[in-house]
Amino acid sequence: MNSKKRLLIFDRLAAAIPEPTTELNYNSAFELLVAVVLSAQATDKGVNKATAKLFAAANTPESILALGLDGLKEPIKSIGLFNNKAANIMTLCRQLLDNHHGQVPETRAELEALAGVGRKTANVILNTAFGHATIAVDTHIFRVANRTGIAPGKNVLEVERKLDKWTPKNHKKDAHHLLILHGRYTCIARKPKCPGCVIEDLCEYREKTQRLSH
Repeated sequence: MNSKKRLLIFDRLAAAIPEPTTELNYNSAFELLVAVVLSAQATDKGVNKATAKLFAAANTPESILALGLDGLKEPIKSIGLFNNKAANIMTLCRQLLDNHHGQVPETRAELEALAGVGRKTANVILNTAFGHATIAVDTHIFRVANRTGIAPGKNVLEVERKLDKWTPKNHKKDAHHLLILHGRYTCIARKPKCPGCVIEDLCEYREKTQRLSH
């Protein structure tokens, strides 16, 4: 795939999704960080349900620590792996207070040093909370990048590096959410909605689903 085609793909996605952003509910960088840590192997809808209860009770590192581990587990117990996630969030809150005056840091290295935060989560925070042009590769982005041909790769890091290199500059900041939302609602895993897709003629996926004949 050449750069001209890539630019056309991102232009069309941007026109179809005029306000690309996360579907996680949050009001601060800290709330987003907690929500993203909770979102591993969970749906945004499920996370939003849990954080609505949690953030009503506690939405700062101090107030979450004051809840105690059991108090934190209660509102998030509907989420998979909630025991591990609760332990990570407690540690993360202590780290933020001890090392960052309770504020979420704005560098990848400092973010990745926090409990429960890997490269993907760090990229999401840098992009969504702080406006950096980073691209976190989740299952949706990995699928879309490979299926369309915009950034094929055998693993997440390879896809991330190619997207970082090849995404048109004017779309770099929004690319993360454009690709996620396209993957979540159109280029879905089992039966992509190729008929009616805004990039169907540009996409290099060979096994496109056909329009239903009447």
